[in-house]
This record gives sequence, structure tokens and C-alpha cells, in this order.
Amino acid sequence: MNRTDRLYALREELRRAGSGGRTAERLAESFGVSARTIKRDISTLQHGGFPVWARPGPGGGYVVDKAATLPPINFTSAEVAGLAAAVAAHRGQPFDGYARAALVKVLSVMDTPARERATVINDRVWIDHTEPPGDVRTRHAIDRGLHEQRVLVVDYLDRDDKQTKRRIDPIALARTAGQWYLVGHCRTREAIRWFRLDRMTSARLTTEPSAAIPVEDIGTPPATAKAITDF
Repeated sequence: MNRTDRLYALREELRRAGSGGRTAERLAESFGVSARTIKRDISTLQHGGFPVWARPGPGGGYVVDKAATLPPINFTSAEVAGLAAAVAAHRGQPFDGYARAALVKVLSVMDTPARERATVINDRVWIDHTEPPGDVRTRHAIDRGLHEQRVLVVDYLDRDDKQTKRRIDPIALARTAGQWYLVGHCRTREAIRWFRLDRMTSARLTTEPSAAIPVEDIGTPPATAKAITDF
């Protein structure tokens, strides 16, 4: 069994184990590898967003957090291909890393024939990536700032291409006129501002909670604008 297949199988074994969990030694015996290899695999799954944690003490082991998992859901190969196309088209944009992690989770619970059919369809959908991806660390900090509602410190090029440093309470991400913007309360200007993501040269996430600003305070969006929940 190669490592990719083992990671898929390891996830399902931990799901089946439920609240009882599995020790590294038992998993190592099941998959014919060392306990050290299992621990590396678990670390890989955790970094990919899989909600598994180590339970210390006698009888401990690795346990999947049920509160962070979905009940069984069936996807067709065409549905998964649609998700994969959307994720691919969104490369380099806000929350794309989380979208790719979600797609991996979907693929991991599909049976092999369905996963293979989805792969065949995906090979027939091509995306021309012409936009520069931007800095991954900056993008990730912005995603986390909005998701975790924490203040961001941003190095930003203003309209005169002058480098400025801003402390921002993130409110929303918006795409309009072909550009992505972080909409937030600028503590430097003491006003709500729209910051183009391609003008941010760096972004750092602080530990300070951001102000709870209602999205309505941004103003009325264009008539053509919709939240991503409006399918």
C-alpha cells in the first residue's frame, strides 16, 4: 500500500473506531508499518485539516472529533468533478487552501471506482491560470483574520504606490470589477476601507480580537453582488 492509499485508509479506520480511538501501535500493526510512520501520517492528516487528536494516558490513542465531522454524504463522480473544477478555478484566491483541503476530504471517503471516474472527468476540464497567485502567507493570514475575527497588520501600497502600514478589523472579502478586496475598519484612518489584495505586500495575524462590526456597516453592495451562500 502506497502512502496516499494508506492515508485514505487511516482516516476511515479512525472514523470507524469512534470514541474508542486507536493507538499508534495498533494502527502500525494493521497497516504493516512502524508506529513512527503512523505518527507522521497522523501529523500529515492534522495539517490537512482532519479533526484527529491524541488522547493521553492509559488506553489512549488517536480519536476523531465527532463534532467536527459530517455524517455520511454520498457524492456522484460528476458532483466531485464540479467541486474540483470550482476549486481549480479559485486557485490563489481567498480560502483556496481550505477549499482544496475540503476536496481532499471528499475524495478520501469515495469508493475507488467513483474516485477514478471523478479523476477521468477532471482530466477533461482545463483551467487557464493567468492571474498571479500572490503570496501564500499573506493570503492565509487574511483568511484566518476574517475566519477567526482577529486584527490584521498589513503592509499596503496606497493609490500613490506609497508603502503604508495598517491595522485592520476584517469585515468581509469582496470581488468586484475583476479584483479581490478585504473590506475592513482601518484603525489608521478610523474608517471602513476597501483594500485590494494585490496591493498587500504582507499581512500578519495578531492575537487581538477584532471589533464586531456588522457587515451592513459596509454599505449597500452593487445590484449584481451576491454572497457566496446565494447559489
